Amino acid sequence: MSAPDLVTDELVLTGRLTTASNATFLGTIGDAVVVYKPVAGEAPLWDFPGATLARREVAAHLVSETVGWDIVPRTWLRDGPFGEGMVQLWQEPDPDQDAVDLVPLDQVPEVGWRTVLEGEDQSGRAIALVHEDTPALRRMAVFDVIVNNADRKGDHILAMADGHRHGVDHGLTFHHEDKLRTVLWGWIGEALSTEELDGIRRVADALDDELGRDLAALLNPEELAALAERCTRLQGDGCFPAPSGEMPAVPWPLF
Repeated sequence: MSAPDLVTDELVLTGRLTTASNATFLGTIGDAVVVYKPVAGEAPLWDFPGATLARREVAAHLVSETVGWDIVPRTWLRDGPFGEGMVQLWQEPDPDQDAVDLVPLDQVPEVGWRTVLEGEDQSGRAIALVHEDTPALRRMAVFDVIVNNADRKGDHILAMADGHRHGVDHGLTFHHEDKLRTVLWGWIGEALSTEELDGIRRVADALDDELGRDLAALLNPEELAALAERCTRLQGDGCFPAPSGEMPAVPWPLF
């Protein structure tokens, strides 16, 4: 049996993810399980242009491919039962792993985790938002700075059984203003590794080549210029940034 053509073969819907803020469906293309987000199902936003989220998701995948860290699963634009939309290969995370968690403050692990913030739950119990301290998650944090991710929730990080970490839900990316909102603030001010700087350089160089041409069909010129500036600034600073601007530093809800 030949592999399905993911762009032209029929997309058959099998369910809907009702917790998503925009219309999000599960489906199949042949034997491939996919997520489908039609442009027609995008809710209007006050701070992002309308009907652009699907293209931003595809742009995030292109940057992920260029940086070379396999963060965003394969993502593309195609027609579907509700019109054009973003389609992404489904990833099945390990239910026994959590890359980000809320834990009682007195139970924060001493090794292998970073604390992002502390607070109280509904019952007044002291809790902490923590994430694992791993190279895979560091790379995702760097990627989020590059694409200016305004919505890196804990549930947008898929912990795979082999230790890999996929990032999903990248519709709120590439704004020309600083919009970085993430649960991955555990490395503020720390030096970027050689591997991380090499990844940023690959993106910066590719913006003058094929990547830049592909992104020009998905983003506006101001957003492309801001992307290049973020790469330049990251390379010059050589460290993880701190929150800036007037917007909250973390998304809400956190998960």
